[in-house]
Amino acid sequence: MIMRIVLMFTLSFFLQITYAQEIQQKLPEKTRVLFLLDGSGSMLASWEDTHRMQAAKDLLSDLVDSLKADPRLELALRVYGHLYSKKAQNCKDTRLEIGFSKNNHDQVISKLQLVKPKGTTPIAYSLEQAAKDFPTTGGYRNVVIIITDGIESCDGDPCAVSLALQEKGIFLKPFIIGMGMGQNFREEFQCIGEFYDARDQASFKKALDEAINTSLKTTTVSVELLDERDRPTETNVNVSFVNNFTKIPVFDFVHYRDQQGRPDTVEIDPVLSYDIIVNTIPPVYKRGTRLNAGGHNVISINSPQGILKITQKGASSYRNGVSALVKDKRGRVVHVQPANSSEKYLAGNYRLELLTLPRQYFDIEIKPRQAKSIELPSPGILNINNTSRGYGSIYTILENGKQEWVCDLDNNEPRSTLALQPGDYKVVFRANAAPGSKYTAIKTVRVKEGLSQLVKIF
Repeated sequence: MIMRIVLMFTLSFFLQITYAQEIQQKLPEKTRVLFLLDGSGSMLASWEDTHRMQAAKDLLSDLVDSLKADPRLELALRVYGHLYSKKAQNCKDTRLEIGFSKNNHDQVISKLQLVKPKGTTPIAYSLEQAAKDFPTTGGYRNVVIIITDGIESCDGDPCAVSLALQEKGIFLKPFIIGMGMGQNFREEFQCIGEFYDARDQASFKKALDEAINTSLKTTTVSVELLDERDRPTETNVNVSFVNNFTKIPVFDFVHYRDQQGRPDTVEIDPVLSYDIIVNTIPPVYKRGTRLNAGGHNVISINSPQGILKITQKGASSYRNGVSALVKDKRGRVVHVQPANSSEKYLAGNYRLELLTLPRQYFDIEIKPRQAKSIELPSPGILNINNTSRGYGSIYTILENGKQEWVCDLDNNEPRSTLALQPGDYKVVFRANAAPGSKYTAIKTVRVKEGLSQLVKIF
């Protein structure tokens, strides 16, 4: 019986450890690729020793045939502009010719040979319809490869459609292969996805191969967080990979270095480009990062950190405690740090605004791998007793004799208790029943560290 209990405990412990070490973020193992082919009349234009459509058919057929050996891949074919003549100007001329299924490569190749260019170029509507082509079953990455020789010729907005469908997670950023269009059209398509300028058949084949390789090859990344000497010593910081196109977070990793100090390796989707955010205080951004597909990418980001320590005995005397507004050189609040705490910050210059009464201000420099300490004196307690309710304020008296407003007194209460930083103060008060301003009372008081003071107005 004892041995059974020990065995059960050991097994339970082992399962907990195994579960804790299970990889939590990983890419789907399978991929769906939809070829969205332009079948409009302009695809009959001559292109080297053939015309554009025939070149597209031949090269795409060769590619599809070469993908038969990959069991993790499913293909589909949608064509637009091939059902109606150009005169008809049918802006809904699109059809899914071959849907997603396993081992349908020969079907795709056969259907390609039957496509005859005829009509117009409804790219936006075709993309909208393509959203319905992808099955809803999980475990797949969805990729679209658009092959075209022209821009949208209907009233649609392919940029808006592409962005909306990517934001919904229908498919990843599309690849667009522009046949014989030239670099001038890059701006037209960059808002849709990744544009390739296929000047000739050789560059068309290269673009197809690159789109497929980017979609299918395993790609890894390690992030080096560099200190002030450009050494990868920083770690234990959350690093976010945000889709540069949709601005939606894709991966979040808490940075890790092994016992040899090496950052670990994670698998990342190379179809997307990323804004990488190192979530230090304040964060560091590396925008528009593109990955080399099929290999290992090392991304280095400068993020040296130091520590700010704020201490104050008696901080709890304040009704809401004491916190510091930590501002960058532009005056933006980057963090609110409570007293009696330590926090890491990106090395640099900051301005602190301590929410005491009165407020305290410090200009500080946080140096890499060093701790900066701010120690505040304990507040004193000022008790104000009045015989009646009234209106009043407290001012701090500065060394040069000038005064600064600190706070107003509660006009609903005849007595007030306030925590104040040590110093000289002035209490100004007029009772509700007083018949004029000339009955305003003024009292001065020195508040001492950690002690209580009593002021009676009337």
